[in-house]
Amino acid sequence: MQMGIFAKLFGGKEKRLQAQKYKIGMAKTRSGSLSSLKTLLTSAKKIDAALYDRLEEIFIMADIGVDTVVTFTNALRTEVGKRAITDPKELENLIVDKMFELYLQGQIVDANIRYVEHGLTVILVIGVNGTGKTTSIGKLAYRIKNEGKSVMLAAADTFRAGAISQLNIWGERVGCPVVAKAEGADPSAVVFDALRRAKAEAVDVLIVDTAGRLQNKVNLMKELEKIARTIKKEIPATPYETYLVIDATTGQNGLNQAKVFSEATDVTGIILTKLDGTAKGGIVLAIRNEMGIPISFVGMGEKITDLEYFDIEGYIYGLFADFFE
Repeated sequence: MQMGIFAKLFGGKEKRLQAQKYKIGMAKTRSGSLSSLKTLLTSAKKIDAALYDRLEEIFIMADIGVDTVVTFTNALRTEVGKRAITDPKELENLIVDKMFELYLQGQIVDANIRYVEHGLTVILVIGVNGTGKTTSIGKLAYRIKNEGKSVMLAAADTFRAGAISQLNIWGERVGCPVVAKAEGADPSAVVFDALRRAKAEAVDVLIVDTAGRLQNKVNLMKELEKIARTIKKEIPATPYETYLVIDATTGQNGLNQAKVFSEATDVTGIILTKLDGTAKGGIVLAIRNEMGIPISFVGMGEKITDLEYFDIEGYIYGLFADFFE
């Protein structure tokens, strides 16, 4: 396979370094579920139903999801027929092209935070316990501070034992204040106090940690709705980000979480953690196709600097880097 589109996209030094991060970070997906893809396309004699069936199996194993895989392979079939392609090797470039189209959906997808130009930017972070939510908040705060902005944290996950102290530790590590009350306090009251203090101190960005008790979906929804009302009352004309944290290693369970949280609140982006630790990296495409929600950040390591803005070119290169070698 020729570098094609990637030769242009990764022409600069920064882009090449980014491509390498994705290549290293997604090694488990390539060596696991996608390891047989290159062999299949180079050994197949013709493009037939058996080849498509095998492609579907490979993509489902990568956790792209059954519905998304069906959509994808149907688009592939249509394009193969339109171009009258007969050589399976030519599917390599076509698969890459169609992956781009599947994610972009004909839109310009911007992973950047929607900063308020003059005023307070609020980022609400949601997700079930154990996904790396609080750690992601710490890494996100560190990244935003390095962009030259002041950051404050709000400890609105008031019911999970240790959540407040964990956020306080991250606040000290990153060097930003944390607004908190006692365990069991009303989360929306914490958010109210944090909003008032952040505005009074002219803080640029307030990041709010919230609870994620999916076992009590009704209470979770009510809690998130109350927090949303509190934010809108304090900053009525300003949109805010709501990032859902998903552990990439959970695969389709992560997609199910996205569906539940999307019922409770307007999710504007996904923070996908542990992408480097899974052979199921295709979950990115499933979330985007089935939910229409963009991936905003990905975690590819344990260091405080290992939270990256999501880059679709880097991601797809990470999936198919072995084709170029």
